[in-house]
Amino acid sequence: MTTTAIPAPASDSYDAVVVGGGAAGLSGAVVLARSRRSVLVVDSGSPRNAPADGVHAFLGHDGVPPAELLARGRAELARYGGHLVTGEVSAAGTTETGFVVEVEGRRVHARRLLVATGAVDELPDVPGLRERWGRDVVHCPYCHGWEVRDQPIGVLATQPSFMHQALLFRQLSDDVVVLAHGVEPTAEQREQLRALAIGLVTDGVAALETSDDRITGVRLRTGTVVPRSVLTVQTVLSPRLGALADLGLEVVDHPSGAVRHVPTTDAGGRSHVPGVWLAGNVTDPMAQVVAAAAAGTMAGAQINADLVMADAAAALTELRAAS
Repeated sequence: MTTTAIPAPASDSYDAVVVGGGAAGLSGAVVLARSRRSVLVVDSGSPRNAPADGVHAFLGHDGVPPAELLARGRAELARYGGHLVTGEVSAAGTTETGFVVEVEGRRVHARRLLVATGAVDELPDVPGLRERWGRDVVHCPYCHGWEVRDQPIGVLATQPSFMHQALLFRQLSDDVVVLAHGVEPTAEQREQLRALAIGLVTDGVAALETSDDRITGVRLRTGTVVPRSVLTVQTVLSPRLGALADLGLEVVDHPSGAVRHVPTTDAGGRSHVPGVWLAGNVTDPMAQVVAAAAAGTMAGAQINADLVMADAAAALTELRAAS
């Protein structure tokens, strides 16, 4: 991984503060910095995809380790004069001119905010699952599917969405088994599984079996072990808002139950709180890295356009007052 020195925060006041330094946050920050806006990125250093070996389905960057992609993004931010501080936002609120953000014991003022704090995956409560997460315990066929093709795959069914996942991974392997764990497949689902030669086990899962740092099987509550090399799971996603929840962002729950308290935005990332934009997994938890980066780019452009209009209005008011 390459490293780049990022300029230390040089001011207590910025055109924009970006909370979150992943693909979405850095993309938005670079757009703002290239527009000659003063911008500060606050990053906790805990990206959602840290356990993964590489980023996929990102044209021109396929297979790049997540840390390397972020290092490249930080280098671009530094190139255009952006600033970055590592830490957590402990408080955020509005002022007459914008916002005040407290980070690492310091108060920073911003005219606009871009929230790109990502989301957290809540895994099913199965012993051994967390330790294998992002390696041979996966959730997304587009992020990990090619890497696990033709392997014996188990689909841990803990949510109604298990069927969608089973069908997608069946495209990648002829050896797929659904392991019901808290979900009872319907008669129609059972018939569809049989039609596609997808196995079904309904005894419930007790734990993962591993050897030589690899999954070897799934132990059922009956004690039987189903040999598997890969296990797919359905996670429950929770956007990372923390202290930013105090801004009064409007949130909704996903009808599937798989996503909790998602802040709502328009197509450009603008929230209903004036001056606050959101991008990436914090508002679209199912977005892949490339989509998160695109959303950050859009939000950065929207913020700059909003500032341009505000600056133009202020200049016109000043001109008229001087006439």
